[in-house]
Amino acid sequence: MHISNCSQIALCALDWDYTVPQLFSHFAGLPWAVLLDSADAAHPDAKFDLISAWPLATLTTHGDTSEICDRHGQKQLSAVEPFQLLQQLLADCFPDIKPTTLPFGGGAIGCFGYDLGRKLEKLPALAVDDIAFPQLAVGIYDWALLRDKQTGRWQLIHYAGEQALSAMLARLYSLLATPATVSQFRLRNDWQAQLTKPQYLENFQRIQQYLHSGDCYQINLTQRFTADYQGDEWQAYCALRQANAAPFSAFIRLPQGCALSISPERFISVSSDGQIQTKPIKGTAPRSDNVDEDLQLAAELQQSEKNRAENLMIVDLLRNDIGKVAAPGSVKVPSLFALESFPAVHHLVSTVTGQLPIDVHPLTLLRAAFPGGSITGAPKIRAMEIIEELEPSRRNLYCGAIAYISQHGTMDSNIAIRTLVAAEGKLHCWAGGGIVADSEGTAEYQESYDKVSRILPLLSQFKE
Repeated sequence: MHISNCSQIALCALDWDYTVPQLFSHFAGLPWAVLLDSADAAHPDAKFDLISAWPLATLTTHGDTSEICDRHGQKQLSAVEPFQLLQQLLADCFPDIKPTTLPFGGGAIGCFGYDLGRKLEKLPALAVDDIAFPQLAVGIYDWALLRDKQTGRWQLIHYAGEQALSAMLARLYSLLATPATVSQFRLRNDWQAQLTKPQYLENFQRIQQYLHSGDCYQINLTQRFTADYQGDEWQAYCALRQANAAPFSAFIRLPQGCALSISPERFISVSSDGQIQTKPIKGTAPRSDNVDEDLQLAAELQQSEKNRAENLMIVDLLRNDIGKVAAPGSVKVPSLFALESFPAVHHLVSTVTGQLPIDVHPLTLLRAAFPGGSITGAPKIRAMEIIEELEPSRRNLYCGAIAYISQHGTMDSNIAIRTLVAAEGKLHCWAGGGIVADSEGTAEYQESYDKVSRILPLLSQFKE
């Protein structure tokens, strides 16, 4: 697959005053439509919004087989490891590197499920794989609409040059001339927790046994909630977006279903000059409507030795993961235990940085750190083995990542927490947290509900 080898990337400013939801509502029903959304969050990392659709090619992975499908419907099956296959597909689709000052200039956008970790490490197969959603689902896009949150200005960028940009602009105006249609979203029943409280506490006690025997220092334990639904998932996302204002939000429509992410957590980013950043979240406290009580909850979180130790374990893990590919001596920790407050919870967030060598692809870094340590535990592989033993179903996209990788070397990705998967008429949502030796079972169980306090009750308002 080869794109026109014009030497310059094409870019035009648009005098549109669409909000992100207004504009994407015209795309939301299209297969492989993608929105990477800052959600207008009052957060330093909420800088750009990105919309694209009509990919050049798609790459999906189910089990041991990946499928590449081009825009003409021609398909090719492969058993090559998915990260390597995606890197080769990017090289084929973007043979010439074309710089841009924007974060994305054509490249890959999509979902990297937690269970891609099985392609990288030998893990037991105990949990049930019961959601029909790909382990990897990535589109290759040669154009994008980008909105600078600070200025509110939309821009259209096209890798293939001015002629392709003009044709895309005409296609966009044609799409926008058609009214967006939305079918009413409804939950058809109440949320069903996969684990009862006694079952959760039993798993918690088994984790404590592993921790005290020295198997691990920290293990992330999650639980799943499921409800039947009908109607348009985009409507559900818009409600979640407004209520949560999460800087790493995303909506992606696949032929198999939808990903609705309101993630507050950056996994790994790479800037155009090779600067690496990861911002693990570990340490959570609920919010309160009472201002004084809310400030007290935040202060107690910042002063909590347990939460700080939990955070530091994951910082060390990520330093090690990034250090596998970063330039020697470049990995730093410029910030530890910073408080970040979101509508539902307070979090402790640390920052780890590094420098990606010029001859190392961002996907090599993503692969080296995948899945993120903040949602596995430490040591990572042993924690993942225990997770597979205790959680009854595979995590699917949850705790994986949603990412873009641009042809000019930039990358950004979230940790797919506060993330829902819609497939086969069911909506799945997860919540969890890191368990350490001095964790308390009932408190951890409650924390999982605190994290979805602006998800489950909110969508329950749409119940039939």
